Amino acid sequence: MVELSTTTSNKNRPNLQAWYRPTFSPEQGILLVLGGSFITGAALAQEWTNSTTLALICAFFALQAEHPLVVQIKQRRSWKPRFLIWGGLYGGIAMAIAGWLYFQSPCLLWIYAMAIAALVADSIAVLKRKQKSILNELIGFTAICLSAPLAYIATTGHISLAAMAMWIVNTLFFSSAIFTLKLRKKKTSSPVPGMIYHGTAVLIILSLYCFNCLNIATALSYTVALVKLVAIACQLDWYRTTKFHFVAIFETRFALLYIAIAAISVLPAHLPRV
Repeated sequence: MVELSTTTSNKNRPNLQAWYRPTFSPEQGILLVLGGSFITGAALAQEWTNSTTLALICAFFALQAEHPLVVQIKQRRSWKPRFLIWGGLYGGIAMAIAGWLYFQSPCLLWIYAMAIAALVADSIAVLKRKQKSILNELIGFTAICLSAPLAYIATTGHISLAAMAMWIVNTLFFSSAIFTLKLRKKKTSSPVPGMIYHGTAVLIILSLYCFNCLNIATALSYTVALVKLVAIACQLDWYRTTKFHFVAIFETRFALLYIAIAAISVLPAHLPRV
C-alpha cells in the first residue's frame, strides 16, 4: 500500500525540470538544408567575416524558434511553458542578431519579411492541419534556403542577381526531396508530380543561365537531383519499402554532393594570398 501511494504521488508530481530542457527541431535534415544553403551563399561572397558568423547563428536560432511555436499551436488547448520559454528565447536571440545585422546591411529587410511571411503561412497550415502539404513544404524550403542570400548580404553588404539565383537553385534542389519522399506513401506514390517538378526546375535553371545569372558549373549542379531521381527509379521497390534511416542516408549523400559542387562552382579559381 505504501509503495502504491508513493508511485501515485510521483506520477502526479509536476516535472519542473522539463520546463528547463531545451527544445530542438527533431528534423535534422532541415539543418543540412540550412547549413548547405548558407555555405553556398558564403562561398559566393568569397569571404567570411564576423557578420557572416552572426548571420549563421541568427539563421540557426530562427529555425529552432519555429519548432516550439508549431508544437504549441498543435497543443493550443493548453499552454506549454517549456515551448513558450525556449521559443521566446530562440526567437529573441534571432531577432536581436537580425536587428544588429540590419543596421549593417539594410537590404536584409526583404529577407526578414519573407521569413516572417513563411512563418505565418506555416502557422496557418498547422492550424488547418495541412503542415505536410506540398505547398507548405515548398514554402518551408524556400524560407530555409534564404540563408544563402542572408550569408551573402551579411558578408558583402549588398544583394546581387547571382545571390538570388543561388537561392532559387538551392530551393529547387532541396525541394525535390519533397516529391521523392512522397513516393514512399501510397496516396502520393504517383511519379507524375515529381517528373513535372523536375522538368519545371530544369527550365527555370536554364532560364537563369541564359540570362547570365548562373555560371555553367552552378547550373549543372542541379543534375545531382536528376541523377538521384534516376537512381530512385532504378530501385523504386527498395526506396519505397526500406527503413527511413537508409532513405535518409541516401538523400543526405546526394545533398552533400550538391552542396559541394554548388559551393565550389562559385569559388575563385585561385585563393587570395595572405
